[in-house]
Amino acid sequence: MKTLAIIKTGSTFPTIKQQFGDFEDWIIAACVLPTEKVLVVNVHEGDALPPITQLSGIIITGSPAMVTEQQPWMLALAAWLPSVINANLPLLGICFGHQILAQTLGGTVGYHPQGREIGTVDISLTAAGKTDKLLGNLPHTFKAHVTHAQSVLTLPSNAHHLAENPFESNHALRLGENAWSVQFHPEFSADIMREYISQQAEALLTNGRDINSLQNGVEETRLANGLLKRFMEIVHDSC
Repeated sequence: MKTLAIIKTGSTFPTIKQQFGDFEDWIIAACVLPTEKVLVVNVHEGDALPPITQLSGIIITGSPAMVTEQQPWMLALAAWLPSVINANLPLLGICFGHQILAQTLGGTVGYHPQGREIGTVDISLTAAGKTDKLLGNLPHTFKAHVTHAQSVLTLPSNAHHLAENPFESNHALRLGENAWSVQFHPEFSADIMREYISQQAEALLTNGRDINSLQNGVEETRLANGLLKRFMEIVHDSC
């Protein structure tokens, strides 16, 4: 039986992991999957990438690492991704996953000139997003959780631009018939988002951010969370 692979590119803050679990736990819960049907591949710790013939779909997690670091495991992942896209295997990149997909296919990634985007924000679909089979069920504007310092600065030539907001031009892309990437975090809950703000409060204060305002703006993002369940419907339809 084929399995969903979660390509784990890092871990959350230790205190968040202790309280809420890690990236793969949140993704599995949002996908409504039993853990025995998921293969977690810790590429940042040296796990070998699996043969794509064994997989029904792939989700690439976020990471505290930066795509521009070009570590050996990142280069190995980037070398593997074109074969996934060419095989038309359902693929979703989240945050770091969004960025490495775009960079691999010819886009550029770097630090956002305005600094970190963090908190619960409004994101709007583009015309292409409104008809997309993954994002198209969302309303024109929806709430989502974000925390990222780097962004996709320029798109691959074949990318379909699906979502944006005033801060982040490239919040969602389609990069192949069955490959998507999102800068926002559909796996986060409001409690996890609040902890991310708390963990980074010192740096945020140094950069003139209002912590109370950020915390007060956090709310549940059920529509964005539902994106992972919708992705699993696409995975099942593709099998």
